Amino acid sequence: MKNFDLFGNEIVTDPILRERFIEPPFTILDTKGGNWQNRKKAWLSIGIKSELGRTATTFNSKGKTNMFAGKEVKMSDTSIFDPALCEVLYKWFCVDGGEILDPFAGGSVRGIVANKLGYKYTGIDIRKEQIDSNREQALDILKLENQPQWYVGDSNEVLNGFTKTFDFVFSCPPYADLEVYSDLKGDISNMPYNEFMQAYESIIAKACNLLKTDGLACFVVGEVRNKQGNYIGFVPDTIRAFEKCGMKFYNEAILVNAYGTAMLRANGNMKTRKLVKVHQNILVFKKA
Repeated sequence: MKNFDLFGNEIVTDPILRERFIEPPFTILDTKGGNWQNRKKAWLSIGIKSELGRTATTFNSKGKTNMFAGKEVKMSDTSIFDPALCEVLYKWFCVDGGEILDPFAGGSVRGIVANKLGYKYTGIDIRKEQIDSNREQALDILKLENQPQWYVGDSNEVLNGFTKTFDFVFSCPPYADLEVYSDLKGDISNMPYNEFMQAYESIIAKACNLLKTDGLACFVVGEVRNKQGNYIGFVPDTIRAFEKCGMKFYNEAILVNAYGTAMLRANGNMKTRKLVKVHQNILVFKKA
């Protein structure tokens, strides 16, 4: 018997794993496969346009490209989170119908996918134009009584007013200043790295304080280079930030991105002995 997803597309099934977990729950998630790409296209076909309301400046572009959350990002572009990745991580790490907190909400995708699947999403973003766009898209896609909750403001301040608890903390934060979204006070993407980390750690601590016992937190992050071309250690710094507030490092996985123009960039990168980055890190933490 053939199996179909909620969009009517046939699922390439594995009777042991895919039927239960969408993708095999391994530490490598390969977004290049047909099953993954079909799910991604199906999600986008319902009208998700997470790029709307978003602009960013990438400091080290000069015609080069970088990889974020399964998408190639250029100077004139901004990163778009993969909806198929949302589906998998919600299924794996959040209880059915659970409350999800996203302190770096960005575009619409994580909220729309969450509520479409029966979860209850709360996201915070400092840019009003982004939240306005997210809300407009959600109204077009989801029923009026099933809308994600988005708040405008600095998470460091907004989270102080939250009293409810959440089942899952999930986000893809700014990768330091690789994409600068605004010049607003409180936008951590425009801060020097030492100030970025102070605000980042504070937001993580406040979000995890609202997480239920045994709840999981998952951040999708990637290593980035500074202006001198050296990695800044953002991935280990993220791990330390969670551990600093008492969270336990529980799972990690590698997200393999589509290669896109990686083959073309390899020759240029290797002139300075830099490997072409085609993966990101999925970090999961547990609240004891």
